[in-house]
Amino acid sequence: MKFKYFTYSEFDCPSLKGSGKNVSDELINMLDVVRKKYGKSITINSGYRTAERNKLVGGKPGSSHLKGLAADLKCDNSIDRFKLTNILLEVGFTRIGVGSSFIHVDIDKDKTQKVIWTYGN
Repeated sequence: MKFKYFTYSEFDCPSLKGSGKNVSDELINMLDVVRKKYGKSITINSGYRTAERNKLVGGKPGSSHLKGLAADLKCDNSIDRFKLTNILLEVGFTRIGVGSSFIHVDIDKDKTQKVIWTYGN
């Protein structure tokens, strides 16, 4: 599948080249719409993760990154955080985690919907 703003490789786990293809096309399509509305580039800090990588970065055992249903978007200032969060909600994301340097989004239907959480420092 071809996306306008993203490539599968941007979602690769650093330890497994080509693993970005494990990420849901639905997730990437939604992020493509977000990118268009946002009007500037978005860096993917983390997409697909192997179990080993997930453990290394302190991810939860049931992380949606393991299923290819999540992405962490680089975002490290309050103005962009506000704008990006509003666009994510507008596009239909219902699971958003806000950290000091990133925003996590996932489309994992097995988890509670309509939630926004924060990460500790």
